[in-house]
Amino acid sequence: MSDSVAMILVVVAVVLVVAVVALLLVRTKGQERRAHQAAELRSEAAAKSADVEQAQRSAASQEAAAEQAREQAEIAEARAAEARQELAQAEAQREDTVREADRLDPAVDHTRDDYAPQDVTPPRARPR
Repeated sequence: MSDSVAMILVVVAVVLVVAVVALLLVRTKGQERRAHQAAELRSEAAAKSADVEQAQRSAASQEAAAEQAREQAEIAEARAAEARQELAQAEAQREDTVREADRLDPAVDHTRDDYAPQDVTPPRARPR
């Protein structure tokens, strides 16, 4: 081999070594930069942990309040249903009494096909 070919091979080898070293340095710097960014992000996440815990406590408190409200609503609905049933019974008893009065009253024809019990008004309280 001639000296010029040997020299070219040496130069190519040196360039390759320099390129590999440069590539490794760039890659290492990139990894260090990403590791630093990751550490900063972890620090931010740790700082937000208190906010997350507060939000969790608030959500749990609101959920407990909602559950209590649902229970109270169920109780109120049961009371309302009971009151509706009592109203229906009272109305039925009143209608039965009116029908009995109409049956006894000679002025009312309770046997007609279009018969309906007469509406009655409650007696007025006398002033004292």
